[in-house]
Amino acid sequence: MKRTTIYLDPELEMHLKLEARRQKKPMAEVIREALRKSLPPRPRSKYAGAFDSGHTDGAERFEEILGELGFGDEANS
Repeated sequence: MKRTTIYLDPELEMHLKLEARRQKKPMAEVIREALRKSLPPRPRSKYAGAFDSGHTDGAERFEEILGELGFGDEANS
């Protein structure tokens, strides 16, 4: 998690403290939950999943694939 600072007016701070106590949670968790509920979902890249090599064995063939692309041991010979 990344730490950040926010500024609250005294009335909002008191409201937050009371709500955190009511929920028996840290104020930071109440803030995170409120942000998750109020922010729109993060858009996915329009390219996510758009490219399919047709191969399902890339992890097993990584040395062969790197060689085909010129990054393997054969390319350094």
